[in-house]
Amino acid sequence: MNDDNTGGEEAEAEQGPPPFILYQQGDDLTAAQRGLAIWVHNLLVPVYAAEESSRAPWCPRWWEHPDAMAHLYGLWMAWQEMTSAKAGMNGPAMWHRDFLGPAMTFLRDPSGPFSGCKPGSHRPKHPPRVEVYDG
Repeated sequence: MNDDNTGGEEAEAEQGPPPFILYQQGDDLTAAQRGLAIWVHNLLVPVYAAEESSRAPWCPRWWEHPDAMAHLYGLWMAWQEMTSAKAGMNGPAMWHRDFLGPAMTFLRDPSGPFSGCKPGSHRPKHPPRVEVYDG
């Protein structure tokens, strides 16, 4: 068994962090969505998502809400960084304070991305109409 974890960190340092999920395509997007789904289903929802209600909606098909996907991806990226050894002993506390609270407040707000969804059901939201800028 190899306990040396520097290989992946060195490779990431050379490549930089992955692009934000809204900029990814193809296999990279599929891999990012799969990783995010695993994290949401195995950690975020069981530990941090209180029961659904009209005052705190959640959507079982959260990945079909682009704004929720963007917030959750940012939250997951921050979790990975803030729970790593490099974050130090205060990393998890800072993640809860600076990232988890604001993201969950946005996501679970009655007028947030899941506002049209009811417990156990998904309802897509339609963005407002935008006219073409002709300036």
